Amino acid sequence: MSGTTRSSAGLDPRKKRLLFHTWHRGTREMDLLLGRFADATIEDWTDEDVAEMEALMSVPDPELYAWITEQSDIPENHQSAVLYRVIAFHKAG
Repeated sequence: MSGTTRSSAGLDPRKKRLLFHTWHRGTREMDLLLGRFADATIEDWTDEDVAEMEALMSVPDPELYAWITEQSDIPENHQSAVLYRVIAFHKAG
């Protein structure tokens, strides 16, 4: 079971792919962090947001988890509006 609460119906192919990948990261913690964020916000993502999220999907789970939970600094080349929104979403609970 994916854990997602939203349907991918009506999403363009890139967003459908991202919705799936946010819920299938490899660790349950990352599935929940990114999947819940995607469920709540994906309809509002711009093309730039989609590109930034696609870039985040290439980051290994341990690194990305450490950035989102603020256990380590985010390298300059990975700082993005989407990542900071994920962090804020996580903090808000």
